[in-house]
Amino acid sequence: MPIFLLMMLGFVFRKINVLNEQFTKSLNSFVFKIALPALVFKELANQDIKETWDTGYVFFCFGVTLASIILLLVIAFAFKGISDKAEFVQASFRSSAALLGVGIVTNLYGDAGMVPLMIIGAVPLYNVTAVVLLEVLKAKGGISKALLFETLKGIITNPIILGIIVGAVWAAFKIPSPVIFERTVTHVGNTATPLGLMALGASLDFKSIGKQAGTVITATFFKLVGFCALFLPLAIYIGYTRDKLLAILIMLGSPTTVSSFVMARSMGHDGQTSAGTVMCTTLLSAFTLTLWLFVLKTLGLI
Repeated sequence: MPIFLLMMLGFVFRKINVLNEQFTKSLNSFVFKIALPALVFKELANQDIKETWDTGYVFFCFGVTLASIILLLVIAFAFKGISDKAEFVQASFRSSAALLGVGIVTNLYGDAGMVPLMIIGAVPLYNVTAVVLLEVLKAKGGISKALLFETLKGIITNPIILGIIVGAVWAAFKIPSPVIFERTVTHVGNTATPLGLMALGASLDFKSIGKQAGTVITATFFKLVGFCALFLPLAIYIGYTRDKLLAILIMLGSPTTVSSFVMARSMGHDGQTSAGTVMCTTLLSAFTLTLWLFVLKTLGLI
């Protein structure tokens, strides 16, 4: 509810002219280019990857994410009613894995558990796929050499992907972080969620979201219910329990990350499908995640 209320604060601030359109665009740009890269860098740079490494688990997270994306692409192209296919696909699979995952697992087990490995398996694929989709599918005249070049350039220079690469290298080589540097990066990264959510709220256009209601409802269903129902039984069958299973639940069933909206707006899309899905999944996940946690706890799996 506090996350949802941050969005609504942004909406109210826009209505009373505390936030205007130009400032909201600048806020989105700051979150996309500075705060989110700092956040993903911080999440990866301090992990002792060698200590907890599990190749099979990482590949499971990667494979499930890839399967989800392929299924969503099939659905997006099968139904003509989905106008912005890139926004639909990324809003349906991109989870608040780092922010929400660390919080929930730490509350239950005292540390982040297997969430960092889940992040390594899923989040880079989240971001690379999102950049490719948002670049390629916004084209109106088909795929050309110029478009492919621009897409490749967009992937290489995408701030979030650069943050992931630098964070992974930092962790792999165990580069020391001076306290001043670490705290500064942490403070900057911590602004990503509140500022991103308020920028999202200030950009909400309920009329435009209403026109995309079917797409938003479909994306919300897959994000909170569909993929959990499909892939949690597989994870249980393989033998994942406790923090491993909980990290997979976060990957599959947590609300759509606010960065999906920030990236969509920053890369030439209107962002309304992303905004509507973030809003709906954030509100409804309070109920769906509680239900999934209750089921897994009842079965003695977490």
